[in-house]
Amino acid sequence: MAWPTQQGTFDAGDIVLQSGARLASARLSWKTHGTLSPARDNVIVYPTSYGARHPDLEWLIGPGKILDPLRWFIVIPDMFGNGLSSSPSNTPDYPTMVTIHDIVQVQRNALRALFGIDRIACVYGWSMGALQAYHWAALFPAAVERIVVNCGSAATSVHNQVFLRSLMAVLEAAPQHIGNGRFSTEPRAAKRAFGRIYAGWALSQDFYRAGLHPAVGPAPNLGARDLETFLKTDWEDRFGVRPAADLYAQLCTWDTADIAANALYHGDRPAALRAIQARVLLMPGATDLYFRTADNEAELPFLANAALRPIPSIWGHRAGNPVANPADMLFIQREVQDWLAH
Repeated sequence: MAWPTQQGTFDAGDIVLQSGARLASARLSWKTHGTLSPARDNVIVYPTSYGARHPDLEWLIGPGKILDPLRWFIVIPDMFGNGLSSSPSNTPDYPTMVTIHDIVQVQRNALRALFGIDRIACVYGWSMGALQAYHWAALFPAAVERIVVNCGSAATSVHNQVFLRSLMAVLEAAPQHIGNGRFSTEPRAAKRAFGRIYAGWALSQDFYRAGLHPAVGPAPNLGARDLETFLKTDWEDRFGVRPAADLYAQLCTWDTADIAANALYHGDRPAALRAIQARVLLMPGATDLYFRTADNEAELPFLANAALRPIPSIWGHRAGNPVANPADMLFIQREVQDWLAH
């Protein structure tokens, strides 16, 4: 069954960022699924995650799927740094720091300018998309009705930063690194190491213990014939196709994410959480190694209207993006559809 889609680029002009730096001729790539209602009250914003572009997110859109384009007008804004929107790979003098706050402000402006949208029925995000969902609710509390925080948190934890800064260090150690996350040529060996480090964090110890990565493992599995093949096809190749400068820029964005790090809340995270008017569905992965259930549990007392629904899965962080995992997909689909129905 087909449904309407649109895509394009929003020209945001010159932007002064939180850092005071200037992003010249900023561009925001976007794609929509579905039809905007006459009242403009059926909008779901679905931001991209780390290293992802909008085609990577479309698997969960469809009639009867997690996000139904026959009911909702789903807008996927490509995050700055992902190679489609303004990024180091396509923008001369791209600033060394672009925050989630900066990104969400441009998304808000784009929705108003392109579609006349002021109110959002839901922001659904996984991982860095969940960081953006939380920022939407805190920065525009009167404009957002619901958010789904799928494997994310209100701010990047210290343990998460340890992971991110290890990846930065790998890229910085490459001979091709010329400073500030820029490279003379693509650092292929460094990106190979980058992917292998990522494989140890994105999936849990229980996932590997259960032998779900090789083709001989119990279904569902990722289908590699052995561990080396799995590390290459699922991790080295995944990040090898992305420019290193883009990967580095998004690490910096992720590392500094905090809904209270702005002039509205002055670092007071409990105040930022209390200000959220949206209904908040917190859906951590039970075995996620960097967005922990405990982080969401700590946020819950400050939220006026929220529910915590951990994904009961051994797939670690990838439980929240279950392309090859029907059980986790059905759990998320059931919880999200219920959340959107009320």
